[in-house]
Amino acid sequence: MSALERFIRYAEIDTQSDPYSGTTPSTMKQFDLARLLVQELQEMGIEDAWLSETGYVYGHLPANTDAAVPTVGFIAHMDTAPDFSGTGVRPRVIENYDGKDIELAPGIVTKVENFPVLKEYAGETLVVTDGSTLLGADDKAGITAIMEALQYLLAHPEVKHGRIAVAFTPDEEIGEGTKFFDLERFGAAFAFTMDGGAIHMYADETFNAAAAKVVFHGFSIHPGSAKDRMINAAGLAVEFAGKLPQWMRPEHTAGHEGFIHLTHMSGNTEKAVLEYILRDHDTAKLEHQKEIMQSCAEQIRQVYGTGTVELTITDSYQNMRNILKDHPEISELALSAIREIGLEPEYEIVRGGTDGAQLTYRGLPCPNLGTGGGNMHGRYEYLVVGQLEKAVQLICTIIRRTAERA
Repeated sequence: MSALERFIRYAEIDTQSDPYSGTTPSTMKQFDLARLLVQELQEMGIEDAWLSETGYVYGHLPANTDAAVPTVGFIAHMDTAPDFSGTGVRPRVIENYDGKDIELAPGIVTKVENFPVLKEYAGETLVVTDGSTLLGADDKAGITAIMEALQYLLAHPEVKHGRIAVAFTPDEEIGEGTKFFDLERFGAAFAFTMDGGAIHMYADETFNAAAAKVVFHGFSIHPGSAKDRMINAAGLAVEFAGKLPQWMRPEHTAGHEGFIHLTHMSGNTEKAVLEYILRDHDTAKLEHQKEIMQSCAEQIRQVYGTGTVELTITDSYQNMRNILKDHPEISELALSAIREIGLEPEYEIVRGGTDGAQLTYRGLPCPNLGTGGGNMHGRYEYLVVGQLEKAVQLICTIIRRTAERA
């Protein structure tokens, strides 16, 4: 099958993750894709393809050279984001795209004025949604590129390479993609996540990340007799949110600027809960965000009492640049490979995180490469098929160059 056919096959499988399930994987339907991938790996000749009970797929292509080549790995995630429906995905292929607005469904239009990068893809083949779901290029395009690269290498033994490790992870979109990742089984010296946008982008820098949960405890009493007695937990939550700097909200930030983002809220007079994510590329600035949260909580306590607010802050992941800066040979390998396939590489500052960020801190240097997707996590998501095919070339080029350096 072609890369396009393979991608559509994967995209049509619902693998949406769930941040509130408490299981790994967070949704059992992720096994539907995982089992298919193991089957396909075995059918193409990857004898050790294996699926863990927690939903991780591993496999290795043995070396076809006697040279001492380090094992290079490639990783992509199987789940799609919980931000928008992933059920009933019906990809639509647009050949020779005209560079204009794309009507996904009546009244639902991907407008070039909102996504001007689309103009650059005039004449390309695009895959889009029907307007009712996300597409799943994040990250089934990455899975497709890895699988296609393995298929190519198996069909072309003249391309000399060392041992190749591949892994497909669950629950990346909810920050748990590496929770049970088996580094020993994976066995790579370094790796790349195939989980990005434009194919020429190279990312070795992510946010430092933390999560904050703020629980407010009120005193509920009939509003008719509430004077000087009621403490409205929902009102405390509103007051707390208003104390945080508005300029730190994500809609007011870009580039290296971090943010404090309210992701979920619930409550009533008796109890209210706010959930935040905290992000910054600079570790010291992330710590300052935590201090701001603590200060706002303390202000609430001083006015309404000690037990009125509980703040819990948990670190999520760190900026992989802190580690990858000490491995310039990995960046040089990726950048030279991008140039070899005819593109001029650009550095991308990931305003988020990848599985690679956490794996890098666990001892596996793991920057990120693009696959040709865009507008992730929503109905306007798309995939540039030519870039997906380039991603396959990029993987094979990195593998070949790794062997040539040995």
